[in-house]
Amino acid sequence: MDNQRLIIWSFFGFMCILTYQAWNLDLTQNEVVERAREVNELRFETTPKVDNNLPTLNQTRDNERSPVLENNNFSSDIITITTDVLELKINSQGGTIEGAKLLNYPKSKDQPNDVIELLSPNPKDLGLIQTGLRSLKGAPEPNHLATYSSDSKNYELTNQAELIVPLYWTDDNGITLEKQFRLSKGSYRVDIEHRLTNNTNQDWRGASYSQITRRITSKDRSMFDVESFSFDGPIIFNGDKSEKIDPSDLNDDGPTEFVSPNGWIGSIQHHFLSAIVPEKEIEQRYQVSANNARVISNMIGPTEIVYPNQTKTFSTTAYIGPKLQAQMNAIDPKLRLSVDYGILTVLSQPLFWLLNFVYSFVENWGLAIISVTAIIKLLFYKLTEKSGQSMAKMRAIAPRLKAIQERYKDNKTEQGKATMELYKREKVNPMAGCVPMLIQMPFFLAFYWVLLESVEMRQAPFMFWLTDLSSRDPYFILPLIMGVAMLFQQKLNPPPADPMQAKVMQIMPVMFSGMFAFFPSGLVLYWVTNTLLSILQQWSINKKYSA
Repeated sequence: MDNQRLIIWSFFGFMCILTYQAWNLDLTQNEVVERAREVNELRFETTPKVDNNLPTLNQTRDNERSPVLENNNFSSDIITITTDVLELKINSQGGTIEGAKLLNYPKSKDQPNDVIELLSPNPKDLGLIQTGLRSLKGAPEPNHLATYSSDSKNYELTNQAELIVPLYWTDDNGITLEKQFRLSKGSYRVDIEHRLTNNTNQDWRGASYSQITRRITSKDRSMFDVESFSFDGPIIFNGDKSEKIDPSDLNDDGPTEFVSPNGWIGSIQHHFLSAIVPEKEIEQRYQVSANNARVISNMIGPTEIVYPNQTKTFSTTAYIGPKLQAQMNAIDPKLRLSVDYGILTVLSQPLFWLLNFVYSFVENWGLAIISVTAIIKLLFYKLTEKSGQSMAKMRAIAPRLKAIQERYKDNKTEQGKATMELYKREKVNPMAGCVPMLIQMPFFLAFYWVLLESVEMRQAPFMFWLTDLSSRDPYFILPLIMGVAMLFQQKLNPPPADPMQAKVMQIMPVMFSGMFAFFPSGLVLYWVTNTLLSILQQWSINKKYSA
């Protein structure tokens, strides 16, 4: 095996991995939608009924079970909360978050006013975050079916650093509850508190719960849209590891359940996340189930006691926004696992950190990619230099190799023996040129996932015609530059000994240009930069050895 053959097989393997991942994701999501249709052709009203979605209480302190509530009335009173980054819609029935628009994230750069909507009552894009309390002994409870009152229908964060939106609920016996939503400037964090006051002469027993109700959807796959192959569905963290859940598995195997004091639940929409993180070190019981055309992920805590004339606060945190790792890390370091870099996280995470660090100085993601590529190239300079020296020696002895092939063209054994003697005499190691490629491919794959998964790259401009580094080059200029650079790079390297292999290498720049034409332009920019730096390095080494 030589360097050229390794290049071909490495890239072939890489493309096989990407093709398999795309095919597998497409197949499983089609199965999800098909099974959902087989179960029921669900028809929603203007607002979906959610009366069957109440989690049961955790029986840790009381053996009595709470009843299953039936309530088909759904309030139409909507409370609007607006910050500098979020617009939330809160339904007065249950204080359910049934709308969330990300004001700084348009669906496309051509339509800046049409922004990403993570939560919605629309059946085709259904998304709800429901929170409340369950009580024992059949007492009225402030769950997501109860009706709340509010002081206003519109709240806006203006000059203040924090906005608190209160909702109120009371029953006929003297149990009162204030439900607060707390938001701050520039943040996608929503702190939710249930402050229950027991004004009766009896103990109140119950538990807090939270749940995300989300639709199951399918996507039309397109090689022109990398985002169409991204995961869209529920994700959990069970205290040890995060896991994306295929809704079809829930239909086949039943609900996913676990108990953890440090877990969370969420729903991914490529670069965006809706998640609920409970208070730490309080054991929660989790369940993720599929219900017709939607997935319900919920959690419920242990039964608590509120004695007469006492008040207790139940707290939880929701994150509704882009997968900004700094903000997620401030809520829970494990929430950052929703940014899935796959098996190369050990490389992708440092690469992203380095990119983010460089960006803080250059303030341009394209320049940050070029700078990080140069840093990586410098880091492996000595190793690449040894490889370049080996290739320069191979280029120098190429005429003698060709003469050996002509002399022993009918005797492969003697040809191989003479070739190895020449390598030994000239102190040439043909395998030395393979090492940098073996090192470079994992970085290439890691960079691919960084550019694909990091929301910071979404719609990030570089310069001129490159207005979105997470999508393909609209005019295919970068792939063409890459093809020309690869062709020039081949001229600096020793020609393959095998004529058939030489022909394959000649068409490789064309093949690479065609394949890279549909990759994110940020990734092509990385490869072009790396190729140009390799050309400069190899040209310098060749000049040195030719002298």
